[in-house]
Amino acid sequence: MFRRFVPPSLTIPAFVLALSCTASAQTPALITSPINEANLVTLAGNTRPEANAANDLGRVSDDLAMPHMLLQLQRSPQQDAALDDFIQQLNNPKSSNYHQWLTASQFGARFGLAQNDLIAISGWLQSHGFTVDTVYTGGMSIDFSGTAGQVRNAFHTEIHNLSVGGQAHIANMSDPKIPAALAPAVAGVVSLHNFMPHPMYVRKPEYTVAGTSTSYLVTPQDVATIYNFNPEFAAKITGTGQTIVVVEDTNLYSTADWTTFRTTFGLTRFTGATLTQVHPASTGTNNCSNPGTNGDSFEAAVDVEYATAAAPSAAIELASCSDTSTFGGLIALNNLVNASTTPPAIVSVSYGECEAVTGASANAAFKSVYSHAATEGVSVYVASGDTAADSCAQALGESVATTGTSVTGWGSTPYNVAVGGTDFQDLYLNDFSTYWNSTNTTYYGSAKSYMPEIPWNDTCGSNLLATYEGFTTTYGSTGLCNTDGFIGTNGGGGGQSACATGAPAVSGVTGGTCKGYAKPSWQSVYGNKADGVRDVPDVSLFASNGWLSSYYVVCYSDKAEGGTACTGAPSGWSGAGGTSFATPIMAGVQALINQKTGARQGLPNTALYALAAAEYGTTGATSCNSELGNGVASTCTFHDVTEGSIDLPCTGTYTCYDPSGTYGVLSASDSTYKPTFQAAPGWDFASGIGSVNVANLVNNWSTVAP
Repeated sequence: MFRRFVPPSLTIPAFVLALSCTASAQTPALITSPINEANLVTLAGNTRPEANAANDLGRVSDDLAMPHMLLQLQRSPQQDAALDDFIQQLNNPKSSNYHQWLTASQFGARFGLAQNDLIAISGWLQSHGFTVDTVYTGGMSIDFSGTAGQVRNAFHTEIHNLSVGGQAHIANMSDPKIPAALAPAVAGVVSLHNFMPHPMYVRKPEYTVAGTSTSYLVTPQDVATIYNFNPEFAAKITGTGQTIVVVEDTNLYSTADWTTFRTTFGLTRFTGATLTQVHPASTGTNNCSNPGTNGDSFEAAVDVEYATAAAPSAAIELASCSDTSTFGGLIALNNLVNASTTPPAIVSVSYGECEAVTGASANAAFKSVYSHAATEGVSVYVASGDTAADSCAQALGESVATTGTSVTGWGSTPYNVAVGGTDFQDLYLNDFSTYWNSTNTTYYGSAKSYMPEIPWNDTCGSNLLATYEGFTTTYGSTGLCNTDGFIGTNGGGGGQSACATGAPAVSGVTGGTCKGYAKPSWQSVYGNKADGVRDVPDVSLFASNGWLSSYYVVCYSDKAEGGTACTGAPSGWSGAGGTSFATPIMAGVQALINQKTGARQGLPNTALYALAAAEYGTTGATSCNSELGNGVASTCTFHDVTEGSIDLPCTGTYTCYDPSGTYGVLSASDSTYKPTFQAAPGWDFASGIGSVNVANLVNNWSTVAP
């Protein structure tokens, strides 16, 4: 049958009409034919791998509430190209549009869907009984609520109960379908399940790889020494007047932990810092409720503490919403960038999931909100992941790589900075005394200087670890992976975008109709491959959880979640690593840049890669090689990480070189050893353009972004 709608004034909420009127009358409509419920198209790539017969406990009740789902919309290819061009102009000093940021309503008028499309889509949702809670000002998403029965009727997929690893979940058992007439304007639903992403931290192990419990804690003062924050701090470039938003799905367990962290590590000598927790509302029916605290509160502590460590005078704002059918952090971020007030200038996101598991609709949602943020001058930093070359390993609960290489869908868009992870090489060099003092300062600093870095990789896939342990190979029956263990996936994420759109051939695996994001124009630097796709990470900082003897210290007092009382020496506090630490630190660095320049900077990658291209030239910069340690040139903006890899142990047939034994290692070839993602001069998949000399980065920024 053909479903025709009565006049909008009779069916569409007033706030939808008011919002829709901000859309430009010249925006072409994408819905140009009647909505025929018998003519359907499938939104491929939107079924979780866990939604299978082995985990199935049967259909949920039709009246199961599914609040605040997100209908992700899409532009025409021509509009998408116009948006990309505009973002380039915003970051091109030669353009008349340079730093001419938009408001949310201006963005909606210029790059949102046409008014008639928003009305038609809202009306279709209501015709199936859904409540339209919010049509976002940017015109690219609609928040709506309903029941499982209404989802089945409208999207032609059943919601089932699942048991996965002993935990109860719900999820759609097949890809949703929508009327073909809506397909040009609708990307999909985020989401029809309650699987939530992973925070990007890893707790410290009891022992180091050397078999001892001796470790070097990395404190805020150490971070400042190693990455050269101190000249900026001395010049009072400490984040004054800046706000860093960390996106969460939980409140802090205790705000007193942040205060204790600052006091213990001497950050209170920098004035002006504040900490607030907000639950940003949307227009229409508020979709952001106070989440209270949950198991992710350790992540929240990491984010607020290391953002303030890097920008000790900045305001730190924790923005969180309760998880619904949508991750609460995504709700919070959407509400912030679509608000009528000035959006935040800096955002840090420390959650993620690989592209293939995130799914096509959620990938589109992150691309959409980050691109919107870029037009408002918001700098978005996202953790690249903690399972090295295979981000899907964490999502699938695997102890080794089983599906080849993959990257996080949360950080692989062209509109965010993906922050990777490094480790220190002092253990491999058997040289702690050169880089660490034997005693601490008043504020628990012990690092002497910058020190050699390698990609963070705790696994037997590391050629450096194999050599350290006395093995000639990582692979084979006599190699490290099959003889001495170190099976696992902990390491800094990196690789090629490969499944940002489309559907994988097998759940959680690339292939099929999957495609990666196209390579952004700014990602041009010595070492970066001519592979045609977005590569991550962009930049890296220390992220190890202590396997090679160094880790970050955290004040987290929730003993029920493994925390400790933050009393006495910090060596007795909680410890961890992960790109969750590197990401808020880099967000803090951006706060210093914004203070120095006196303006928000939008997408930082344009400037970061321009500076890297100048440093690395056409042959690399040997004087900036991280292997030089404290001998690296003082003029370097980036430390070029050139040794090590983010290779992993693996099983199966997806780019796994396994000549003998139980475990192979990820390789570009199944028949010969071509280790995955080695560090190399210039940009590489293991560390991006390397780590930073903060003072040089802050002071050189204006040479490429005046």
